[in-house]
Amino acid sequence: MTGRIRIVFLIILSIILQVAFFPAHLSDPFKPNLLLIFVVYMGFRENIRWGGGGSFLLGLIQDSLSGIYFGLNGFSFLLIFVILKAASHRLYTDSRALMVVGVFLATVFNGFLSIVLLGVFSIAETMYSTVLSNILPQSMVNAILAYVVLGIISPGKKEETA
Repeated sequence: MTGRIRIVFLIILSIILQVAFFPAHLSDPFKPNLLLIFVVYMGFRENIRWGGGGSFLLGLIQDSLSGIYFGLNGFSFLLIFVILKAASHRLYTDSRALMVVGVFLATVFNGFLSIVLLGVFSIAETMYSTVLSNILPQSMVNAILAYVVLGIISPGKKEETA
């Protein structure tokens, strides 16, 4: 139970950083998406009830704070959670390397899914070039930050090197 309380505290801190600190100090393609990192963490390690509801809620929180279409990230985060949860039974989910790769791929998938959903439900032509140009830098920043966040979430777990 204390692990979930720590995660909730870190999510609240991440929301504050993502809304107040990062926009003032980082340029657009290099702003990390901390909430997506937690969605990947929940996809690998949490159960369906806690992780699925939390992922959808984190997406809705990001939508309401970012000013983009409400529900876009909610659906994307939930779909990312479901895909990662389906794959997590076949993977060694305590690996930090898997977390970094998972966050990188989830960020790329979230960008392309946003493009598809905006193409289906919106007429915002200028969003495509912005999202496409930001996918790779944001994926790299998220992957690097995922290594740090995983160290904070579970500090006692060390990986063995071969």
